[in-house]
Amino acid sequence: MRKQYIIGNWKMHGNKTFVAELLNKIVQFEQKNQANVNLIVCPPYVFLNQTQILLGKTKLQWGGQNMAAEAEGPYTGEISVSMLSDFGCRYVLLGHSERRQLYGETDVEIAKKFGLAIKSGLTPVLCIGETLAERQANQTYSVLRTQLEKIMDYGKDVLKKAIIAYEPVWAIGTGLSAQPQEAQEVHQFLREQLKLLGSDLAQELAILYGGSVKASNAGALFKMPDIDGGLIGGASLDAMEFLRIYEILASTVGHKV
Repeated sequence: MRKQYIIGNWKMHGNKTFVAELLNKIVQFEQKNQANVNLIVCPPYVFLNQTQILLGKTKLQWGGQNMAAEAEGPYTGEISVSMLSDFGCRYVLLGHSERRQLYGETDVEIAKKFGLAIKSGLTPVLCIGETLAERQANQTYSVLRTQLEKIMDYGKDVLKKAIIAYEPVWAIGTGLSAQPQEAQEVHQFLREQLKLLGSDLAQELAILYGGSVKASNAGALFKMPDIDGGLIGGASLDAMEFLRIYEILASTVGHKV
């Protein structure tokens, strides 16, 4: 059975009071519920210290929303991989569509970050996905293949230390979501690509779905055989909704179609 994950990406939301309230609710839930699902939150950088303090004695995990492609140096405003590690991060999101679309991050730059994260002991969560225009032009698979190409150059042993998150750009923050079978077809395609490096990699690597995942659609998505959890955006800011999504994934573990 592949590892299962629910990862909350808070994006640029929150304040100290909000963070305390949200994380305390998650901690209270975690103390009462033990399931074979990894629960991770990715707060803004300025709340990593608070997150480490509140979650440090729990089984909950946390990560960064991005990181610099360089280990250190004169890069004003950037956050290094060692800084993330210093605040207890075990994961880092890389290649999120908002970083690609709004800030011009390229596949080459993302691949460089990916390699640095692995080398430094962090688990990269590689985000890939197509835009609406690309989907309508039947370019979904070619876009995903291109986004994976530089990452796959690292080889099977490196990729085994990562997670992939398929996030169709047209479904992020729009309220729209891929139909479960549509998402499954893309996840299956991604496993076929990974199989080029080895069938064991294709079987072992966790691939998450992201894009307007809510408690109302999580069940149908998580029942798909190649979907190993979710990268949750807006719904991760609501403790009850976020934890309900976690419960739904936990209930499907071992009962995949």
